[in-house]
Amino acid sequence: MRPGRVGAAADDSAFRCTPTGRRPQRERQRWTRVTDTAPSGQTKAPPASGCLFVLAAPSGGGKTSLVSALLEREPGIRLSVSYTTRPPRPGESDGVHYHFIDEARFTTLKARGEFLEHAHVHGNWYATSATWLRDQLTAGRDVLLEIDWQGAAQVHRLIPDAVLIFILPPSLASLRERLEKRGQDSAEVIERRLEAAREEMRHYSDFNYVIMNQDFARAVDDLSAIVRAARLTASRQGVRHAALIQRLVEP
Repeated sequence: MRPGRVGAAADDSAFRCTPTGRRPQRERQRWTRVTDTAPSGQTKAPPASGCLFVLAAPSGGGKTSLVSALLEREPGIRLSVSYTTRPPRPGESDGVHYHFIDEARFTTLKARGEFLEHAHVHGNWYATSATWLRDQLTAGRDVLLEIDWQGAAQVHRLIPDAVLIFILPPSLASLRERLEKRGQDSAEVIERRLEAAREEMRHYSDFNYVIMNQDFARAVDDLSAIVRAARLTASRQGVRHAALIQRLVEP
């Protein structure tokens, strides 16, 4: 994504979305920042014109289906794929659901400053690629990052103009039904997931937008509307069409 470096002292503005792969709940987080380094040694932000859309939802909230529908409708959006050291589950593909790597490779990439953030969760490592993300945004491409509410909050601290979107289910009963239909978890695990979902949903107001996933087609329309509106803000258009605007306004 860059040349650049990762470090705790980097400037928050290194990523600038001019108007966030799926991840389990974090046990511990460490977030880092990426910057360009000017010849003087001072840091500066790249002229990024792409936008980062960060999507969060409780488990069973329908996020995966909404993302798939959005990407079909808006093919210009790139989906950020996280790295993980856990093995693939049935039906998961490398490079599609996650980049599956071993711990030695993960450690090497982390030491190189590859990751925007990384977390150790339930015995496995997870991370978001800073290099890929920065390349996409700087090139003017829009990126969608699926992550939990804690991750969204941390990304927002590093990328203040990221568009944060939270998906709410119509009821706890519908959430339970979706979890049970998956057929992947025991009744005890489902109860734990529902309690975790309640905690996640308490943070909905930390997001810029909230979509009620009661009618799927309407929810997809709402998600697409947010994306299109973000692309048309004055500041984004000023970056993407700087040369044209200059010709229009100059005497």
